[in-house]
Amino acid sequence: MPEPATKEAHTILNLWNGSWIAAWGVGIVTWGLMLWAAVAYRRRHKDEVPEQTTYNMPLELLYTVVPLIMILGLFWFTARDQSELLTMENDQVQTVNVVAYRWNWGFNYLDEDVYTVGTPAQNSVLVLPVNEKVRFELTSPDVIHSFWVPDFLFKMDVIPGKTNAFELTPDKIGTYVGRCAELCGVEHSQMLFSVKVVERAEFDAYVEQLKTQGQSGLLDTGRSTDEGQMPGETAL
Repeated sequence: MPEPATKEAHTILNLWNGSWIAAWGVGIVTWGLMLWAAVAYRRRHKDEVPEQTTYNMPLELLYTVVPLIMILGLFWFTARDQSELLTMENDQVQTVNVVAYRWNWGFNYLDEDVYTVGTPAQNSVLVLPVNEKVRFELTSPDVIHSFWVPDFLFKMDVIPGKTNAFELTPDKIGTYVGRCAELCGVEHSQMLFSVKVVERAEFDAYVEQLKTQGQSGLLDTGRSTDEGQMPGETAL
């Protein structure tokens, strides 16, 4: 797994590691019992016939109840962490509307009233201030996409006609690769973007740069790319 780059990613990493520890524990016990049974109950004489039994109620209860307990345990930990990660506390410092379209990304900075958008020649870049909670609102004007930044250990589908949202707090300065994780058409593999986590002063300077470049206002999140270009996109 990548090194977590958000505060919330540690919860996901702990769940992942815990699941692997549980899986290895079950595997070791199972393999040990299999080897023990193979050795302890091996045929010692050519004409020996193993004892025949019709059922063993304690054993059947054991291999029914124990897996059920394990599955319920994994479900409980997963549901607990999922509930924590998807709870919207509405105390975010930044709100970004992620616009996924075939086959690029646009980002509306709702609080600053500026936007950035990718072009066929250049992937889009999402700049975020470090240690500030960000609310992501995901929209698409065409087909289903999926917003995924591997270093955030988190992804969520972007569905036309529906706004999905989540909150994360980037806590590690750096540049991270993002991509679409839902097959969305012939150029799906090229639907990439970058996330750049910076200090607040650098973020403010970036916002001013967007305003200077005339990228004030917001992208039209309901416009279909089949009907024309997204704002800022260069014609092929």
